[in-house]
Amino acid sequence: MEESPGPVQSILHALANGQCDPVALAADTLTKANGNASRNTYIAMDTEWSISEAYRQMEHKAKASAVPELFGLPVSLKDCCNLAGFKTSGGSKFYAAYKEVESRDSALAARLRAKGAVITGKTHLHQLAYGITGENRDYGDCLQPADAARLTGGSSSGAAASIQEGSAYAAIGTDTGGSIRVPAALCGLAGYRCSQGLGDWSGAMHLAPSFDTVGWLFRDLRDAPLLAHALLDLPDVPALSRPPRVGVLAGDVIEDCDDVVRRSLEEWQERIARSGAAIQPVRANFWFEAWDIYAPIQAHEAAQIHAGFYGKFEPAIAERLAWGASIEDEELRKLRQRLAEYVARMQAAFSPIDFLLAPATPVSRLVAGADHSASRARILRHTTPASLAGLPAVVFPSHGCGVQMLAAHCCDRALLAYAARLGQQLAVE
Repeated sequence: MEESPGPVQSILHALANGQCDPVALAADTLTKANGNASRNTYIAMDTEWSISEAYRQMEHKAKASAVPELFGLPVSLKDCCNLAGFKTSGGSKFYAAYKEVESRDSALAARLRAKGAVITGKTHLHQLAYGITGENRDYGDCLQPADAARLTGGSSSGAAASIQEGSAYAAIGTDTGGSIRVPAALCGLAGYRCSQGLGDWSGAMHLAPSFDTVGWLFRDLRDAPLLAHALLDLPDVPALSRPPRVGVLAGDVIEDCDDVVRRSLEEWQERIARSGAAIQPVRANFWFEAWDIYAPIQAHEAAQIHAGFYGKFEPAIAERLAWGASIEDEELRKLRQRLAEYVARMQAAFSPIDFLLAPATPVSRLVAGADHSASRARILRHTTPASLAGLPAVVFPSHGCGVQMLAAHCCDRALLAYAARLGQQLAVE
């Protein structure tokens, strides 16, 4: 198969060779910002600042011996990461008022700028990154630019919207329990969350440090390795010298998935089989035990971070924080022991397989304005197994609903390479 570049690779090639002007590209993409019906893709942006960043990157390229990996690429930044000259809201107007303008970049923002990216603004998120739907009392619910009847999902809601509307070519998101994977799946995008422990969180607002990860939302799987390598120092892993062994989640754990999700899973299974992979069903009966371990540990860690301010946030979030603060040390000790046992079971599940294909969300759409009080637990039952074990994940896009592929901890490179290979196959279908 002759390889073709993804859209990020293509625009970076044009920028590096002078076929595209970074200032003109930034100006064009910024005209599309806040193009969703809710006009809230971005919580904070400054067009003049972004254009000046494009000029700065041009000056830097002229003096550099090599072209930076992301030279001139418009990238949006989730508003839980500090960016010098801006406030970090965490999706909360209380924090937007309470905090000072940041004088220094977060490590993530600094890395993006060092790699040549042009940051387009700071994107909408579910308050405190503590939600999965993209609803937000303070900044409005984030609607999909492609379909105003649907929520983007969250918490990396504005990140997904920025890719859909074209105001960024790639978007930084975070994923604690599914916050990259769910909006990517619901919005027809690709997504990547790194293994837990990779990346530098300095200057970024944590939700639950035991589970927090960073990553990207973007359009095309072919661009996954480039984006990941530019953002992170990924561990080396041996390349597969044989066709991959791919497990597909099966049995009771997919019974609550809607028909669209099941069709997407079947379509990707067929595509993977055509690529030459060895497919086998995986009946992980322990899959849904993750939620009961994850939710209280997450709540406890979040409660410590936001102590003293619970009443400043949305009632549902305030209740979770208060619950987290009430959890006794002995209960936490037992939960941590269950967590260790769960991680061991998940590691064992990868002994006979290289990758695991599973739903990223059991629902294919979140209708704007509907009651989603039960949606969080239902969705997170499917995403928190990977979160507990700190696994890397790539979301395979679909017109119906994306699905996730998981790999063992720190096997990011192998997963990304295989995802890009499938992206090449998808491009010619």
